[in-house]
Amino acid sequence: MRHSFSANLLLFLLIMTSFSGFSQATKKEITLDEIFKNRRFSSRGAPAIRSMKDGNHYCQLKKDSLNVYEYATGNLTTTILTSSDLVPEGAKDPLSMGDFEFSEAEDKILFATDEEPIYRRSSKANYYIFDIPSRRLFPLSKNGKQRLANFSPDGSKVAFVRDNNLYITFIPENPTSDQSLEEIQVTVDGRPNEIINGATDWVYEEEFEFSKAFCWSPDGNALAFYRFDETKVKEYQLTYYGELYPEQYKYKYPKAGEDNSLISIFIYDLPSKKTTLIDTGSETDIYIPRIKWTRDPRLLALYRMNRHQNKLELLLADVKTGETHEIYSEENKYYIEINDHWHFLADNTHFILTSEKDGYRHLYLYDLSGKLVRQLTSGNYEVTGLLGVDENRGLVYYQSAERSPMDRDICVVSLDGKTRKTLSARRGANEADFSANFEWYLGRWSDINTPPYIAIYDRTGKEVRVLQDNARLITTLKEYNYGKTEFFSVPTDEGIWLNGWMLKPPDFDSTRKYPVLFTIYGGPGVQTVMNSWGTVSAWNQLWAQHGIVVVSVDNRGTGGRGELFKKCTYLQLGKYETLDQVAAARYLGKLAWVDTTRIGMWGWSFGGYLTLSCLTRGADQFSFGIAVAPVTNWKYYDNIYTERYMRTPRENDEGYETNSPINHAAGLKGKLLMIHGMADDNVHPQNSYDMVTALVAAGKSFESQFYPNSNHGIYSGKNTTVHLYNLMTDFILKNL
Repeated sequence: MRHSFSANLLLFLLIMTSFSGFSQATKKEITLDEIFKNRRFSSRGAPAIRSMKDGNHYCQLKKDSLNVYEYATGNLTTTILTSSDLVPEGAKDPLSMGDFEFSEAEDKILFATDEEPIYRRSSKANYYIFDIPSRRLFPLSKNGKQRLANFSPDGSKVAFVRDNNLYITFIPENPTSDQSLEEIQVTVDGRPNEIINGATDWVYEEEFEFSKAFCWSPDGNALAFYRFDETKVKEYQLTYYGELYPEQYKYKYPKAGEDNSLISIFIYDLPSKKTTLIDTGSETDIYIPRIKWTRDPRLLALYRMNRHQNKLELLLADVKTGETHEIYSEENKYYIEINDHWHFLADNTHFILTSEKDGYRHLYLYDLSGKLVRQLTSGNYEVTGLLGVDENRGLVYYQSAERSPMDRDICVVSLDGKTRKTLSARRGANEADFSANFEWYLGRWSDINTPPYIAIYDRTGKEVRVLQDNARLITTLKEYNYGKTEFFSVPTDEGIWLNGWMLKPPDFDSTRKYPVLFTIYGGPGVQTVMNSWGTVSAWNQLWAQHGIVVVSVDNRGTGGRGELFKKCTYLQLGKYETLDQVAAARYLGKLAWVDTTRIGMWGWSFGGYLTLSCLTRGADQFSFGIAVAPVTNWKYYDNIYTERYMRTPRENDEGYETNSPINHAAGLKGKLLMIHGMADDNVHPQNSYDMVTALVAAGKSFESQFYPNSNHGIYSGKNTTVHLYNLMTDFILKNL
């Protein structure tokens, strides 16, 4: 009997093993076409919703209509317009319904159409206004495309930028569809590559992350705006190909240690038509990274920062006289990062901001005299976003990494600091967009192995209804044998533990030897090791299905773990980052199932820089790498970013030279593929060209690919993205 049972069990196991192998074999294959052309693995979001003024309703674009729904039930209450309402006078086809803005009274809508990108955050377009009561559509201006159009608070005016000058259009009460609106020119000195009014220069747009450089006063009677004098900023030239004679494009790009634009802040008063210069001090080599109106139309707030970016002052300006006085000042031995986490309360007696002054970014409440009232959050974790302030209930909503550096939660704290609550229930990445009255919020959740789950919640965090659960994608992932990603920790030589994730092949066998591919970024404050969907891409899954173990490690200098972890790289950008990635490769190499002769790395931008650094300064650990759009010497990059972490080359020449892969080209071992867009306005192709020169001089073999007319994202249409990823995939599979 025992023998018979054992034989049957053995037969059963053999059958199940065969079936398992058959099942594995019948899984669909992940291909580049499925990833990039068919978008098979793209998650779905909910169509963007915007809270209406009452806070209990939201508007949403649905196919060819703009509708209003109830937060509580999702019931449709109003259709504001359909595509048939957006046919301009004399045209046959309606405007595309893309980006739009309501007036404060929600009786007008501003649409942008025919957009032309400029840089990462900037574009110009033809704007149209739709007047809801009269059902009329009319152009904002007939004098050329506009930028950054924005309603005044009372909806009677729109400010915009054209050809580096600031304009205001006045909207009549009953406009006709073919009427030319009254338009005044606020500034007249705007000139390309010299003077910019109301918009930012290249480096402010890229590094301080905004392009609209004007804002209306709360009463709509004044306009505060930036003026950039780029005259002394040196030009960089890009070449665009495709015609008989290539086009030369020149723009102002201040590299490390070079001159910046001179910044001025002005107030234009509409009733008097007077322009007043705001006093920002006698020192001109400064930054004004933010301006914001307080709730009092007589007071403008502005941040002033020194060139080293380690001293930040909050000034209040009298808009009538231009005089300023300081209400807050902070100094840091490293640097201070700028964000939009500041809020003036309605009574105009207090404001909230975030600071890292206790070693972690937290929320603080001050009165308008600059006196600290209280620290609202505290602990060994980061506040990662200020989501809104419900002043009626005295509550501040924010996002934090309290649970772990890889997670994000939605939290609320009272203004008196006495109560605090976490609203998000599930561990992972949580985001929230609150309604105007803070009764509801749109919540998004995912984790590293689960696509986004999007729902409406009430203010207590209770789920009301689901908008998107990505059930279809989850089924698709099973069909393609998507692997599960695991978190792990890596010790450095200094005894610091680093966070990482690992994706193994679906048929992983610990008795075999596997190649390992690092996918990295590693730059200041940025994390690639996050408990969120998209952290591990479908392209990573493709590698795993080809028998490659994929890993990512957050080195020192990355975010989520406090000031000391992030800022220890100060003045030596690239040193500790390289040491940590090398230590991670060494650690993995000690695992029995890792093939130490086949450990590779790839990265883009800072990740490309770090790849080159690891393959030259830590070459014994890596057999190959791909560096896409890499910085190769920090002297070549823009001054706001670079000097924040390195100071100027004159002050820190050793830091620049020691951490430049160009100066370590002779140390390259293994296979290298270097890729760059030849029209990269951000990380100039000069970086790769000079790295090529150094590698050739050192007698090193390598491969390279350059894409004409492609920017930092290496996208110029005509199959560029697919070609790029085919190239990289072939290189990875050939060398690992």
